[in-house]
Amino acid sequence: MAVEILKERWAGSVREVTIGATREAGGTRTATVAIGGETGLPFLHFEGEMPNPPRLALEVFDMVPEDWPSVLVEPYKDVLDSPAQWARKCVEEYGADLVMIRLISADPDLKNSGPDDVVKTVTAVRDAVGVPLIIIGCGDVDKDNQIMPAVGEALAGENCLLGIAKQENYKSLVATCMVNKHKIIAQSPLDINICKQLNILITEMGLPPESIVIDPMSGALGYGIEYCYSIMERVRLGALQGDKMLAMPVVVFAGQEAWRAKEAKESQVAFPEWGPEDKRGPLWEMMTASTLLQAGADLIVMRHPLALNHLREHINNLWKVNGG
Repeated sequence: MAVEILKERWAGSVREVTIGATREAGGTRTATVAIGGETGLPFLHFEGEMPNPPRLALEVFDMVPEDWPSVLVEPYKDVLDSPAQWARKCVEEYGADLVMIRLISADPDLKNSGPDDVVKTVTAVRDAVGVPLIIIGCGDVDKDNQIMPAVGEALAGENCLLGIAKQENYKSLVATCMVNKHKIIAQSPLDINICKQLNILITEMGLPPESIVIDPMSGALGYGIEYCYSIMERVRLGALQGDKMLAMPVVVFAGQEAWRAKEAKESQVAFPEWGPEDKRGPLWEMMTASTLLQAGADLIVMRHPLALNHLREHINNLWKVNGG
């Protein structure tokens, strides 16, 4: 007797967003990356379409990071002082689909780099690699309002993903994306109502929904990831139920979150029962990322290349098993 598999039928879908522009489209990228487009829950191919597998990015800082543990520094130790070479290594050796540049040097409490300085960095990275780029400011609202318009203009036509737009500070970045034809990251603090409202505010300025990628914010394994998962899951269910202002693909910064956890980075000397940190740290990052993957993450920003490799293998296995 044949067994009938019960299938959920969804009225809505997730929008597809393309990052990067080739020469034919006015940019210089050698390839583009499409994310989103799902008509069902993650990897349940028997219920709906999942046209694009989740994509993986690696981070590049525009100055040597001061708070990274040695296990995280090791894979990049020969390129940490050169963002362009760092980016090239992320792509050519570690296989990143995208490169994310984090402009921490612009922070007034660090180097306080100006627009001209960060533009030199992002254009050097642009020239060093052919993959699509994600550019994130330093996190200081006033400083990001100074540097991000210059970055957007310098990379005009490249169809980058720029961030981060928040409810209290989104207008300048939205305008930059509109004028220079980029996509935007809209971040909300683990609140589905703010997530939706911010998307409404951005579209009311004239940036189309197809240019928005949402960051509902997330936590690391052992640090509130269950609550983050529930928010992300509600966002995805809202999209599949037909809510157009929640129907954007999701980006998560799994590397950033995972390496904040002491369990990922503390030395085995201090905690011998935890095991060696060169294995523990990347696995902590990979488990954080794979959990968020099941909640609906479409674009995952990683830090350690070993974690990226493990996650890519995990995605490939899910893709094969579920008919992708």
